[in-house]
Formats: sequence, C-alpha cells, structure tokens
Amino acid sequence: MVSCAAFQDEKGIAVTLNRSLAAVLLLALTWTPTHAATVIHNIQGYTPTNSGIGEFSTLVISDAGRVVATGDAGLRSEFPEAVHIDGGGKTVLPGLVDAHAHVSGLGFLKTSLDLTGVKSVEDAVAAIARYREDKPHARWITGRGWNQVLWTVKAFPTAAHIDAVVSDRPVWLRRIDGHAGWANSAAMQLAGIDDDTPDPVGGKIIRDDNGHATGVFIDRAMGLIMEHVPRPDKAELRAAIKAAVDTLLSEGITSVHDAGIGIQNAEVYLSMADDNELTMRIYAMTGGADDVLDAIGEPIRAYGNDHLDVAAVKLYTDGALGSRGAAMIEPYSDDPENRGLPFWTQDELNAMVEKANRMGFQVGIHAIGDLGNRMSLDAFAKAQDGKPSAMRNRIEHSQIVTLEDIPRFAELGIIASMQATHATSDMNMAEDRVGPKRILGGYAWRRMLDAGVVLANGSDFPVELSNPFHGLYASVTRQGRDGEPQRGWYADQALTRAEALHSFTLAGAYAAHQEDRLGSLEPGKWADFILVDRNYFTIPAAEIDDIVVLETWVGGEKVYAREVQPQ
Repeated sequence: MVSCAAFQDEKGIAVTLNRSLAAVLLLALTWTPTHAATVIHNIQGYTPTNSGIGEFSTLVISDAGRVVATGDAGLRSEFPEAVHIDGGGKTVLPGLVDAHAHVSGLGFLKTSLDLTGVKSVEDAVAAIARYREDKPHARWITGRGWNQVLWTVKAFPTAAHIDAVVSDRPVWLRRIDGHAGWANSAAMQLAGIDDDTPDPVGGKIIRDDNGHATGVFIDRAMGLIMEHVPRPDKAELRAAIKAAVDTLLSEGITSVHDAGIGIQNAEVYLSMADDNELTMRIYAMTGGADDVLDAIGEPIRAYGNDHLDVAAVKLYTDGALGSRGAAMIEPYSDDPENRGLPFWTQDELNAMVEKANRMGFQVGIHAIGDLGNRMSLDAFAKAQDGKPSAMRNRIEHSQIVTLEDIPRFAELGIIASMQATHATSDMNMAEDRVGPKRILGGYAWRRMLDAGVVLANGSDFPVELSNPFHGLYASVTRQGRDGEPQRGWYADQALTRAEALHSFTLAGAYAAHQEDRLGSLEPGKWADFILVDRNYFTIPAAEIDDIVVLETWVGGEKVYAREVQPQ
C-alpha cells in the first residue's frame, strides 16, 4: 500500500497502489481486438519491431484505443463498420518517446527569462534588463539558458554583471545544463552568502583571485540560493505542465520519462490523470531523497488509463561537463587542478541504489564524467550481485565513459539513457575538456550498441530543445543543425535511421518496462502514433530535423492537429 499520509491528490483522496492495479485490470477488460473503431489507410507507415522495421499502408485501431492490425490496402475490407480515414499518403510513425527530460522545467521556461542561445554576457545582461522592465512587480527574476561556452569571452559571468541593471531585487539564472547558477548581489545577501561561506560537498562557489564569491554556484552549491527562491504552487505547476505537454504533443512526443520530480509534482500528475488532463504518457522518476521515496512507498504503474507511472528513482553522481562539475578519473585536460565534483562516496551511492531497488523502484543515475559512470556501474554491480537485474537500472546521460567500462553496461543489463543533441551541442568544448583519448568513450553510441547495450534516446529538455527530430537528425548525422562539421563529429559513432528511430521508440519503452504496450505499432499495443509531412526513411538526412508533425494520436485519440496555414 502506498503511504497515504504524505501522498494525497488535490481532492484529498488517498492514492494507493491498488488503484493503479485496478487501472491495469480495466485496460485488460476493455480491449477488444476484433472490434475496430478506426481504419487509417493510404499511409506510408513504419514501426520498429524486435526483428527490424515493419512497413504498412493501413492501420486498424480498436474502439479501446489499441492497435488491432497493420497491413496493406486489402486490410480495409475486413472492417467495413469502422470509420475509415484517408491518410493522404502521409508518413506514420509510432509516437516518439523522450527517455530523459524535465516536463515542468520546459513549462516554466516559457514564463521565466529564457537566455538560451545568447551570444555574450552583454547580450545576457541586456535581456535581463528588458525582462526587469517587463516584470516590474516580480519579487525575484528567475530564468535559465545561459552558456558561457558560446560567448566570445568564455569566462563565467559575475554578480556585478547583473547588479549593473538589477540591484533592487534578487536574480537567479540557471545555466543551460541546470548544473550551475548565476546570482546577483541581492540574491547572495538574502541567502547569507559571503566570502567565508564554505563549499558544500558536491558543490563549488566560484571565487575570484582574492577569494571573493563571484556570483556563480556549481551543482550542490546552487542549493544555497535555491532554498530562498519562491516555490511555485500547485496551480502554477499544473499550468506549466499543461503548457509543456501542449508543446510536446505538437512535436510528436507521446511519452516522456520525467527525470527527477518531487512529491508536489507527483501529486499534480496524479490529479491531472484523475481529471483526464494528462493527454500524454509520463514515466516519472522521483528525486532520490529518502523522504520522497518513503512517502511514495511502492511504484505506481499504469495509472490514469495508463498515462502515468511513478516507478523509478533519479540519483546523481556528478555535475555537467560545461561547468566542469562532471566527476573525472583524471583531471580535466583544460583545467589540470580539477577532477569535478562527485556528489557521494561510493558507499553512500551503493546504499541508495540498494534501498530503491529493494523497494521495487528502478534506478536511473545521472552520470556525465567517467568517474561518475564508473561509480554508477560499481553501485549497480553491488546491488545486482554482478549480473543483470529485472529492475533494468539505467545510467542517465552515460556521457564520458572509459572504453573498458562500456562492455560493463551490457554485462550488468544497464540501459544507457543518452541524448543525441548533447553531442552536437557539446562538440565545441567536449574534447577540450577531456582530451583526444578520453573523447573516444564520449557520446559513443555505436560502441554502446556494438557492445550489446540498450540505448534509449532523449533530449534532456529544457537543457536542449525538445523537438525529437533534432535528436533523430543528430543521431544519424552527428552534425549541428548548421550542417557542421560536414563529415560529422566522430561520425563513426552515428546511428542508422532505423537504429535512431528504435532508440526513440521501442528502446525508450523498454527502459520504462513498457515495451509490451508502447513503443511500436504492433497488435495489442496502444495506438500512439504521429503523421508527419515527409518520409523519415527516404528524405535526405539533412532534412530530418525539418520534419513537421501534422497530427499526434494517443490511445487512438487525436490530441494534436497542426493548423493548416493559408496559402
């Protein structure tokens, strides 16, 4: 039984595991595979299967929202009573699965200061000044997206930069990767930060040559400021989730693995599912704190007509590469005194993994650096007695891995939850950080697949843009959207189109223990699919990131249709 004391929905109704199990039983009783409600024909359909890509021109959906059959044009005649829809020759793909992202983060980015893509600290300061004028009554100015690696002068910014335009209220701006934050003096004063404030374990306060705190906080040091930032209430969180879901459905994403939510976020998801407002599928990972895990008690599966699972735990070993918080075995090539910031000792990480697995939760560990990845593998090896586990534990990002550690993923059955656009966003600095030898184990998708590792793809939005076709494009080309480098960055690690689609569909479903009901358009599975404006398999690779979603269907119901633009 799920703990009812701390885990209530907005109506005060206790949420229990029994309710989620009842939802699963209801699904089993309502699916009638011989009863077709809808036949979509004249399409170019593709679906991954365990034996390769299947093609079809007709898709049959039951009145319960499941796939009844796929086949050729002759299939239409077998269902004369169904509603028949002409697909107009458009391409149909399974709904895409983003296996690592942050839903509320995307929603809040739309209502806060977005510094994504600014080209200099001067441009960032100008944007802060404009936002201050637009939001004169905001108690705090908050936002996200700055990335000093993109600036001409690649140094971290300082509080003084913000103070020049905003000194009368606190400002807190997270770096694009979420692993560093930039504060003004008002925010630091409110948090009681001075030159004598010690660095927390797993965090770092950036200081100048005289030891003065500059206004940038790395990883766990961010908490010194963030504990003072006003938290959104449930209504604000619900609105942010709705805004994000609308965007994701328009981009062809029908399922997201939300990597690291708290109790309030889980309560809002459950309430939205109860009210039929959760129009896509969410596989939620709770934050790894013991109080969150203890409050939930047991995994929640297939809740709200199979729209919500709360069945995994998100842990961290380190920070990010761009802010040099990723934990490395040897020092950074461009910062010889720095090996990054491990968040835990090995024994502490081992204990957290064992507890979560013992309670029935899958574990996904954020690991960017090669030390972070090795610590994660060692923790899983201990929890799993050195062999694969039914938990299907995961390493989130799996970004810089030693070549000798790559086979361990397969040996332990660990899923590599990777993000293709991280490679093309990081290629301007990654090799500087780790050097020409270590980079061979970085963003190494082909080496992972060749070693027998399951690779689940995603975006990590809002760290990257949420559009999954950018990820498919990066997977296939290893290029930025500008087409550079022309031959691809370490192009030997690229995926085929079939492999890339598999990583965004069936592999994502497998990573969430959902491959029996999601991830492909096979009989018995949910009819989650998209219609797009061009054929992913036949267009030039350079056009993959330009694919536009025309319609998105979840459970046999159309939940998004692109407005027809006037000629």
